[in-house]
Amino acid sequence: MDRRTMLKGAGLAAAAGVASPAIAQSQPEIRWRMPSSYPKSLDTLYGAGVQIAKRVAEATDNKFQIQVFAAGEIVSGLQVMDAVQNGTVECGYTLSSYYIGKDPTFMFETSVPWGMNVRHHNAWMNFGGGLDLVREFLKDYNIQTFQAGQTGAQMGGWFRKEINSVEDLKGLKFRIAGMGGQIMAKLGVVPQVLAGGDIYPALERGTLDAVEFSGPYDDEKLGFVKVAKYYYYPGFWEGSAQPSLYINLDKWNSLPPAYQAILEAACAEANAQCVMKYDAQNAEAIRRLVAQGALLRAFPKDVMEASYKTAYAHYNEIAASNPKFKKIYDSWNAFREKENTWFRIAELPFDIFTTTQNQQKN
Repeated sequence: MDRRTMLKGAGLAAAAGVASPAIAQSQPEIRWRMPSSYPKSLDTLYGAGVQIAKRVAEATDNKFQIQVFAAGEIVSGLQVMDAVQNGTVECGYTLSSYYIGKDPTFMFETSVPWGMNVRHHNAWMNFGGGLDLVREFLKDYNIQTFQAGQTGAQMGGWFRKEINSVEDLKGLKFRIAGMGGQIMAKLGVVPQVLAGGDIYPALERGTLDAVEFSGPYDDEKLGFVKVAKYYYYPGFWEGSAQPSLYINLDKWNSLPPAYQAILEAACAEANAQCVMKYDAQNAEAIRRLVAQGALLRAFPKDVMEASYKTAYAHYNEIAASNPKFKKIYDSWNAFREKENTWFRIAELPFDIFTTTQNQQKN
C-alpha cells in the first residue's frame, strides 16, 4: 500500500470517528413497539418485521429502536391495526385484508382475489398510483402505510376431503381470510377468520374442514399436513399477498426526516427480500410436504370459473355503493388490464414454454 492510499484511509477513518458521534448526537433517542399479526414460528413473515427493526437500529446507531412482539403478546394478530390507529402502539406489522370487515377497501393493499401477481401489484402500487390511493384511504384511520413484505402466489389450502365440484364446497367450514372468504361464502363455504397461530388447533379438533394460510414453507411449519392431506392449488384469492407496516400517523409525522427515510428504506428492503425468500423456500417445502403424505390437487375447473365470475360481480356490487372502494377499484382494474395485455405478449409465453420444456426433460 502506498503512502497516499494510507493517508487517504487514515483520513476517512478519522472523519468517520468524528462524524459518527456528531450525527448520533444530533438525533433523538426513540423507542417504538411493533406488534405483529404473526407468531414467531413463521420466520419469514414475523422475521420481516424483525428485519425492519434491525435495519433501523443499525442505520441510526441504535438511536431509533423498534421492539417487535409476536401475535398475542400485546394484542391479537387481528387487532394490530386498531392498536396502531388508537396509539396503543406506534406501529404494527400486519395484513390489511384482515380488516375488510371495517371496509372492503382494505383488500387492495394486500391482494384482490383473481387479481394481480407480485409484479403487477408492485408496479401498480409504486408506478400506477396505488400506494397514494391506499394512503389517502388510510388517513381516515390515522395510519401511514408502507409495503413491507410479499408472499407471492399462495396455495389453495388443506382439505379433509376431495373437492370435485362447486357442490362439494357447500357447508364447508373453511379458514380463509380477506375478500376470498366473502367470495367463497357466495359459493356455499362457511368462512372463518383466524390468525396464524390459532388455525392448527381448530383444524385438529374438527372445528374446521379446511384451511388456507400461505404457501408450502409456512404451511409446513404450521403442521396442517398432519390432519388434512388434500393440498389444493392455486390460492386464487391471493395471487400475491402484501403485508404492511402500519404506523400511527401522528407518530410518523413526529419522526425526524432522516428516521423517516431510514424506516422507508428498511420496509422496501423487507418487501423485496420476503418474496425472494419465499420463492426459494417454497420450492423445497413442497417436496417435503409430498414426502410427508400431502396429496396435491388442482381446483376443479368449475370451482375456478365460478369463483372468478363471482369475484368480479362482487367487486362491481361493492363499487356501486362504496365510493372509496370504487375510486381505488377503477384505478386497480384499469392497471390490471394493461398489465395482463403486456404479460400475455412477453412473460406468459416465456414461462409456459420453458416450463413445458423442463417437464419434457423430466
